[in-house]
Amino acid sequence: MARTEDSTQDLLQAHLQLWHDSLGYIRSLVLAVALDLGIADAIHHHGGSATLPQILAKIDLNQSKLPVLRRLMNTLTVSGTFSIQHPAASSAGGCEAVYRLTAASRLLLSDESSTSLTPHLSMMLGPLLASPLGTVVSTLLRQDAPPDLSALGLAQGETIWDVADNNDAVLNESLHDAMASDTRFLIPIVLKECSEVFHGINSLVDVGGGPSGSAATAIAAAFPHLKCSVLDLPHVVAQAPSDGNVQFNAGDMFQSIPPANAVFLKWILHDWDNEECIKILKNCKQVIPPRDAGGKVIIIDMVVGSGPSDVKHKETQVLFDILMMAFNGVERDEQEWKKIFFEAGFKDYKIIPVLGVRSIIEVYP
Repeated sequence: MARTEDSTQDLLQAHLQLWHDSLGYIRSLVLAVALDLGIADAIHHHGGSATLPQILAKIDLNQSKLPVLRRLMNTLTVSGTFSIQHPAASSAGGCEAVYRLTAASRLLLSDESSTSLTPHLSMMLGPLLASPLGTVVSTLLRQDAPPDLSALGLAQGETIWDVADNNDAVLNESLHDAMASDTRFLIPIVLKECSEVFHGINSLVDVGGGPSGSAATAIAAAFPHLKCSVLDLPHVVAQAPSDGNVQFNAGDMFQSIPPANAVFLKWILHDWDNEECIKILKNCKQVIPPRDAGGKVIIIDMVVGSGPSDVKHKETQVLFDILMMAFNGVERDEQEWKKIFFEAGFKDYKIIPVLGVRSIIEVYP
């Protein structure tokens, strides 16, 4: 039986459904962390509404943990466990968002013994029954750790990138298969819905394009005049095909990037903290021409808050942000992206939210 051709929106909606369902367990682990920290009791202590600094002080965490707590509270407010009141747009920059108890979070209060669900939920979400990732994220909040150690690093003693760099064949194959699968899904949609991002350039380098170079290969096939290449680590490039119309370069994006009109970064920057992203972007800026000569960086990544405004999209974005704690990564909103773009020396950018929960971002020197 012939396969029915799905529209772009059907494909993106199906993709969203599978991602949303796959990330659903993160809602459970975030709730487990909230129970462990006593966040509902901390808000109740302040009369049912509290700012992040007030919550931090009550649960006895230092101010350096505020960014992690904010990301957890993003998820808990999108899911409806707590509510949030943002400061007015006209307020001074120092104003804080206020988090409030809801009907759900009032059932988590330890002093409401007749109605509290905390003992039951703690059993269901505890380390005996649930994935240990929740315990690891809790540990990330509670213990001092090197700044470059991820949630998984706390459990294993090294980051996932350390393991990959040590030529762990199983992990490397798993990572590359996952990225290649995503590329096979996404790049045809990019070429169909936003091919203009590749107009006006004659060369492109795909940074971290993997041993198959599937994104660069698809782009080169769609634009035969475009000279496409891939930059990846030596042990990755060693597995690359020797034929084809894509050139493979062994190297390290933190050291240097081959010159091109455009640098392509698909799902790369969310793996790294701001300082490392700025370093990568500065290296990009060094090798591209001015904007009027076609120079730009093309990024595919999430822009939290961009795209469709329904709850499923928003929730998928914030759940993915929690997942990225496992890799010491982060999903960013527009202001966070803008900050690293400008600190890297770029002058302008454009967000094109046509990829479901992800966006294309063009960044100009």
